[in-house]
Amino acid sequence: MTEQHPSPFERGTDGPKVIVVGVDGSDTSMRAAAYAAGLARRQRALLAVVYVQPVMTAGAALGAPVAEATDEIAQEIVAQIREATERSRGIFDMRWEFHTFHGDPYNGLVKAADQLKADAVVVGASEQAGHRIVGSVAVRLVKAGRWPVTVVP
Repeated sequence: MTEQHPSPFERGTDGPKVIVVGVDGSDTSMRAAAYAAGLARRQRALLAVVYVQPVMTAGAALGAPVAEATDEIAQEIVAQIREATERSRGIFDMRWEFHTFHGDPYNGLVKAADQLKADAVVVGASEQAGHRIVGSVAVRLVKAGRWPVTVVP
């Protein structure tokens, strides 16, 4: 007779159940979202679309316009995703959620992946030249070694 113990949370045992994709409205992030959507559809996983809203430490006078601009970006991204899912309705069925986190992109995606118990993280490659020297969000996520990370060009 064997004793049954509840097993701890285990990532990726039967394929991914939650795929987190980081989006910011850039071309590469939207390609990453499309790629992640295909993965999620084929794996019957939940696609968690995450927008990390930057927190500016500027004065209060600048804070409100910046917050409004980032809110608009988030609303645009949700509208684009809804439009894409409506166009493909009937072709494939897919579950997705949109989440907004605050902070810098790396820490926001780490927090999102942890909270959502992500099995995989998908991000777009950085388009900024300075990231070749300092390191991009994608490189930092890969180096963290906590999830499989796919970087979409």
